[in-house]
Amino acid sequence: MGGSGLPGGVGRLSFASREATGMPFAYYERLSARNKRIYRQSDSVEKVELPDAAALRPLVGEVAEALGDEDRRATEAACQRLADAMLRQLKLPPVRISVLAARPSRDWGELHGYYDPTKAGVPPTITLWMRTAQKKQVVAFRTFLRTFLHEIGHHLDYELLRLAETFHTEGFYKRESSLFRQLVANGEA
Repeated sequence: MGGSGLPGGVGRLSFASREATGMPFAYYERLSARNKRIYRQSDSVEKVELPDAAALRPLVGEVAEALGDEDRRATEAACQRLADAMLRQLKLPPVRISVLAARPSRDWGELHGYYDPTKAGVPPTITLWMRTAQKKQVVAFRTFLRTFLHEIGHHLDYELLRLAETFHTEGFYKRESSLFRQLVANGEA
């Protein structure tokens, strides 16, 4: 645990040294003292080890195939299987996956994914969109997978790291990348 106050079995989490962490993102200064502590805790964890990433790679292939076939229902089902298997390996509670058609957009841009832990009586929901907002083109697989892992990362912040909030920190993005590298062997998929 290393004094960080974060849980984690041996080999599941990798922590950064105090010197290794970069400058906090600009919004850090607007956070309360409590949230700054949470931010720093999140930033200190750089990697989540999947116990058996190789066993998950065929499920990643199923997501790629379903997305390539432009089949929303099959993509949703494949993402649900991948999420279930990842979270089982990490011994964490499940999420519900919803894949919708075109991304919503406003003047701020397009929404790629959304993690919602607030619905009473149901597992947290991850919503992903498989088509771009403007051209309605299917999202590139690697982008879609990174979005999936990004939203899973929010779930891991709450359930694995036991953080009271989930922030976009440098550590958060490093954890997302570590999951991607484990699931996509040798840059395949």
